[in-house]
Amino acid sequence: MSKPFDDEQTAPTPAEVREQVEQTRAELGETVQALADKTDVKARAKERTAEVKEKTAEVAEQAAAKAGELKAKAVRAAHSVQDKVPDPVKDKASQAADQVRDKATQAGGLWEEKAPEPLRQQAAQGVRVARENRTLILAAVGAATVVWLAVRHKKA
Repeated sequence: MSKPFDDEQTAPTPAEVREQVEQTRAELGETVQALADKTDVKARAKERTAEVKEKTAEVAEQAAAKAGELKAKAVRAAHSVQDKVPDPVKDKASQAADQVRDKATQAGGLWEEKAPEPLRQQAAQGVRVARENRTLILAAVGAATVVWLAVRHKKA
């Protein structure tokens, strides 16, 4: 036999049905929106581009910081080498620098007479860069001189 109808079990009221329908609509709307977001290639590409740009900026920042650290380390090393160079070596380097300056002045005069204008402009730009990095260049020359003298001294 079949079970008799349970009086305690009641059908949902119209208000409860409306609430269930609204809840189902909201869930369905969220699901549809999530699917639409996944299929929106243009928006996802923009998001990815923004992420890549942000990451690139971070990497560039880190690289600039590392370059600054390395430059400071090179300057410290150059100063350390300069402090260890004996005075006679410094005097010889100074004399050599004076001779180089004199020869450069002579060559500069000849250069101004003979070189075409575009070439002179490029050379002037190179000179500006060298002047801006004078300390680093002098430190490198000093270090090279010390190494050269040390090698020469070992051979003798």
